[in-house]
Amino acid sequence: MKSSSATNARHMELLSKLMFQGYGADFSIPKGNLESLRLDLEEIFEMNEETFGEFLKLADTHHVTVRALNVLRKAAEGQQNRIQNWCETALAAENLRISNAVEWLRVIVHALQGSGCAVSVIKSLDHWPDLGSDLDLYTSGAPERVIQIMQQKLKAELEARSWGDKLANKWNFQVPGLNELVEIHVRYLGQTGEQKLLAERVIERSVSKEVNGSNFPVPAPEERIMISTLQRMYRHFYFRLCDMADVARLLGTGDLDFKELRRGAELGGIWPGVASFLVIVSNYVNSFGGSVSLPREVIDEACAADMQVQFRGNFLRVPMKPAAGLYGSQLLSAGKHGDLRAISRLPLLPPLAVSALVAFRLTGSDKGVW
Repeated sequence: MKSSSATNARHMELLSKLMFQGYGADFSIPKGNLESLRLDLEEIFEMNEETFGEFLKLADTHHVTVRALNVLRKAAEGQQNRIQNWCETALAAENLRISNAVEWLRVIVHALQGSGCAVSVIKSLDHWPDLGSDLDLYTSGAPERVIQIMQQKLKAELEARSWGDKLANKWNFQVPGLNELVEIHVRYLGQTGEQKLLAERVIERSVSKEVNGSNFPVPAPEERIMISTLQRMYRHFYFRLCDMADVARLLGTGDLDFKELRRGAELGGIWPGVASFLVIVSNYVNSFGGSVSLPREVIDEACAADMQVQFRGNFLRVPMKPAAGLYGSQLLSAGKHGDLRAISRLPLLPPLAVSALVAFRLTGSDKGVW
C-alpha cells in the first residue's frame, strides 16, 4: 500500500494532467478529445470511494474542484459509472457553496461601494468557475469606515488580528450566513503593507468581471499577476494548482501586457519576483502537457530559467534560496527609490517569519503571527 504522501503526490500529478491536458487555452470547457488522458482517466475510474474522496480533498485544497470534476464528468459521459455519480454529487455541493458565496460577495461589494469605499475583488474570482476558501477584497477606503460598514450593514463579526494582519493593514470578518471568511486589505498590499503604488493601481486599472449574472470590479491581468506574486513568492513560498491554471489561462489567451506588467512590478520593486513567478508557472504547466510560452526578457530576469516547485506537504513549494534573494532585491529597490514606507516595513518581515516558524514548531500553528 502506498503511503499517504506518495498517494497525494500521484493525485497531484493526475489533477495537473486534468487541468493542462483537459482544457484548451481559455479553460472554459473541457476538450472534446481526451485521448491523451486515457490511462490517467482509467486510473481515476478504478478508485474506490475512499481514495476518490482523498483525491477530491486535494482538489479542494488547490481550488480546482469544479474544473477537475468537469473533465471527469465529460470523460464519463454515457458510461453511467460510479465516478460520474460521485462527480455529480460533489459538483452540486460545490456549486451550491460557490453560489451562496458569490451572492454574499455581491452584497459586500455593493455595501462598500455604496458607502464611498472604492473596492476590487482580489484573488477570489481568479479561479472561476472555482472559488477559494475565503473572499479577498482590496479597498482604498479608510479602515474605520470599512469596519463600520461591515459591522453595521452586514452584522459581521471582526476576527482577532495577527501581527501579520496588522502589518499588512488587513482585517478579517465573519458574516452571518457566509461560511467563508472575508479578508479585506485596506489601502496597502504586501506582507508588511509596504506596497502603496501597486495597491493604488488595483483600483485605478480595475476591470469588470461577470460572475453568476453580477458584475464585479477585479484587478486588471497585470495586477492579478503582481498580487499573486506577492502572495506566492514573498509570503507563503508555495503555490496551489489553481495558481498554475489561472496564470496559464492569462498566458494562453494573450490578455497579459508584459510591458505594463514590468512597469507596474518595477514600481513595487518586485519585477525579479514576477519574472520568477511566471517562469515557475510556465515550467510546471508545460511539464504536465500544457503549452505556454514567455518572452525571452521575462525568462532572462528570473532567478533561474529552470526554476521548479516541489510537491511537499500537499503544496507546491518554492525553493527558499531564490525566495531569500527576492526579498533582498525588493529591499534594495526600496532604498534606491527612496520608498520610505517599504524601507521602514520590509525589515520587519524576517523576525516575523522566524516567530511564525517557532510558533508552528511549538504549537503546530502559526495563528496569531501570520
